[in-house]
Amino acid sequence: MAEARVNPVVPRGSTAERPFDVVVNPENAGWAHSGLRVVRLPVGGRVRFGTGGDEMLVLPLSGGCDVACDDERLTLTGRRSVFSRVTDFAYLPCGAEITLRAPNGGRFALPAARASRQLPFRYGAAEDVPVELRGAGPASRQVNNFCTPESFEADALIAVEVLTPGGNWSSYPPHKHDEQSDDECRLEEIYYFEVAPSPSGQPGCGYQRVYGQADRPIDVCAEVRSGDVVLIPYGWHGPSMAAPGYDLYYLNVMAGPGERRWLIRDDPAHGWVRGGWAVQQIDPRLPLTTARERRRT
Repeated sequence: MAEARVNPVVPRGSTAERPFDVVVNPENAGWAHSGLRVVRLPVGGRVRFGTGGDEMLVLPLSGGCDVACDDERLTLTGRRSVFSRVTDFAYLPCGAEITLRAPNGGRFALPAARASRQLPFRYGAAEDVPVELRGAGPASRQVNNFCTPESFEADALIAVEVLTPGGNWSSYPPHKHDEQSDDECRLEEIYYFEVAPSPSGQPGCGYQRVYGQADRPIDVCAEVRSGDVVLIPYGWHGPSMAAPGYDLYYLNVMAGPGERRWLIRDDPAHGWVRGGWAVQQIDPRLPLTTARERRRT
């Protein structure tokens, strides 16, 4: 596996290429498989692009949009924000020409992976997204498994959303997926973050930890805010920490060279933590979102 040649912490706007606010691809990440773009469209705005050698998704972060793929079209209802509901989404095949149009404006994530098969353009319904409550106690979090091997067909792409109530830790215990074995898969991973604001509208923050081993060093303990990205080329990652009072959202985008599987290995120093979850309650604030619209108070 090629080692990362860039800083794993990608601050908001630092990879912007008009019209995209975020551009992560194999070329600028120093790896081979995973990518992400984020675009903000004004009322009535549109963007055109080609998928090239990537399969992609259109995932509304806020707002809805019309999606045209070559000669086919569909409409995404979307959502007010990542903290209001689970959203519908669209799958885009490689080798396609795409137009997104947002009648009421919005922001849209485009997770991507290098693909070898051209699958059909299609719709993913919010009601079909499996919502998993993972962990327990202060490690409780919600995982929206909208594009996992078990929930949605793709060639290489794996993508999920994680929502962590304020004060909790997720991506915990620390784990990795940088070797190929019967119980681990090689996957490059992107974390894209958003943080719920305070009741007065002040922006919040969270924290992300990544660390390696002696032969593959990496050392990150970073404050993250809405729009920031952290790249995980290899190494143990976690926890993702939500500051008290500020719910934390992140989009995980993963792909690798082997069979499309999501297998991880816990850091053996901390894996014992899972054993305590059986006698702890899941945080009663969960789920933070479902397919039905939820108004934040």
